[in-house]
Amino acid sequence: MNPPATASTLPSDPASQEQPARPAPARDRYFDLLRALALFRVVLYHLTGWAWLPLLFPSMGVMFALAGNLMARSLKRPAVQVIRGRVRRLLPPLWLLGVVGVTGMVIQGWGPDAEGHPGWWWIHLAYWIVPLSDPPYAEGLPGIHGFVGENWAADLAGPLWYIRAYLWYVLLSPFLLKALRAMPLATILAPLALSLAFEQGWIILPGERFPSALTDFSTFGACWILGMAHQEGVLRRLPRYVVPSVAPIFALVGLWYALNHDFSTDHDLDTMPLAQALWSFGTVLLLLHVSPSWSQWPRRLRRWDKVITLLNSRAVTIYLWHNICILIAATMWDRLWGIDVMWMHFSWLLESPWPVLAFTWVLICSCVVWFGWAEDLAARRKPQLWPDGGRKRRTHAR
Repeated sequence: MNPPATASTLPSDPASQEQPARPAPARDRYFDLLRALALFRVVLYHLTGWAWLPLLFPSMGVMFALAGNLMARSLKRPAVQVIRGRVRRLLPPLWLLGVVGVTGMVIQGWGPDAEGHPGWWWIHLAYWIVPLSDPPYAEGLPGIHGFVGENWAADLAGPLWYIRAYLWYVLLSPFLLKALRAMPLATILAPLALSLAFEQGWIILPGERFPSALTDFSTFGACWILGMAHQEGVLRRLPRYVVPSVAPIFALVGLWYALNHDFSTDHDLDTMPLAQALWSFGTVLLLLHVSPSWSQWPRRLRRWDKVITLLNSRAVTIYLWHNICILIAATMWDRLWGIDVMWMHFSWLLESPWPVLAFTWVLICSCVVWFGWAEDLAARRKPQLWPDGGRKRRTHAR
């Protein structure tokens, strides 16, 4: 956000003519590509449940690392101002989801008696306003036959852990950055040590809300701090051979741990915090080491510019709404089983995830149009229905 114009910054001021304002830093297109790939992988994984997808590309670790990098860059300004700006950008899209979702839950019978005591229900609703802990949701709702599946509120609330974790990372970032500058190695490895302590039972905490927050920090905190370390130049100061030598060790230890804890029997990295932490750490470390820092797209990627720009411009909206879009798409696709011709001759198509994936992205695009403007308002930008960068390019062309 640009500061308001003052008398000393107006074009008529001689000093401003001698020292023109610095242009905004160019976007790192490599990071934009990683964020777009992470979002696509998240949607595909939540649709198919394929356990190998988090191994192919650990989306959550990548997204937290990119956010940590941006946060460290922003903290060149006063910390309070930066935190206020980050929180302001995060909350309005969540509020919009809450207005739609909580209203639907209440219409279907969810209310103050859901948690056994009316007072707790009203208090916990505050987490839909500031998600310092997981916002509450209704269990076992019937859905809308043929359009929205049963227990839809659980799918709606599924992505909210990310918003809660992101908020805590933002609040802790000034302290993490100071620790990183004072003790780089210890700060980067501390979340992994905490994850190991939880896994081995050396630390046991009562309740559910506080342990879940600490588990998320121990799982992905090292990735967030790696992003900050990349921005601070910590990784660049290492000899070039260190990261390619060390990163695969962390990743392989995580893979070994997963394979020795029933990874192949309906388990994946999301159910194994320590394995997830180690694999994500090693992979993110390699991706940041490779980082080519593109200010312009390479020739082969230019055709994807609009898609990647759109995904980055609406990352929060896509993440918040994708789960319910998957549920609606799958529920409506299943209706085709009621058509005799379809199940008799095209059962292979009905069982395929790819048509559902395509339908899911159609619904996600509709959410971008209907709800994405909240991200623009949160960032104090002029709302756009479809921010793929086309308008900006046309303006520059004129």
